[in-house]
Amino acid sequence: MCVCSQSLSDHAVGTDPPAERTGQRQNRGMRTRLGCLSHKSDSYNDFTAILPDKPNRALKRLSTEEATRWADSFDVLLSHKYGLAAFRAFLKTEFSEENLEFWLACEDFKKTRSAAKLASKAQRIFEEFIDVQAPREVNIDFQTRELTRRNMQEPSLSCFDQAQGKVHSLMEKDSYPRFLRSKIYTDLLSQTQRRLS
Repeated sequence: MCVCSQSLSDHAVGTDPPAERTGQRQNRGMRTRLGCLSHKSDSYNDFTAILPDKPNRALKRLSTEEATRWADSFDVLLSHKYGLAAFRAFLKTEFSEENLEFWLACEDFKKTRSAAKLASKAQRIFEEFIDVQAPREVNIDFQTRELTRRNMQEPSLSCFDQAQGKVHSLMEKDSYPRFLRSKIYTDLLSQTQRRLS
């Protein structure tokens, strides 16, 4: 009997355990995402909760000049550990942190020196971010997805370059300007300026 002709009651009694488990995982993931909606925030406090160091110590080290420099360019923001943390906190409020996580995974992947680890790391990144219906699928066009799929046949340190470039460009043109206008960033600037007073 084909799956499409089975009734809902067949699935309810567990005649297809793998599909049922997959459905449960998807439902659990959806509940988690929906639960996050009620906690969406764009506040400075959300940023301090994920700082790489203890929040008070980290903020004492962050100067107004450094935080202001993040507005100079997207790459300046990404190269600063507190800038990266603030941007990540902002993306979480927009439910789009998968873009930054993919970009960071690619940066880490490019540092892989072991040929034995290269293929497994590439496969993990592809399955997590690139593949259709990936758990943290990034928004890239069909051609880029297919090129990356072909690159996976013989993974190299550059197999994600085009996809990573598209995601970087998307964040730079879309998320970055909103970050600079966000409460997280403006509150952070205010906090660093207040310390000087």
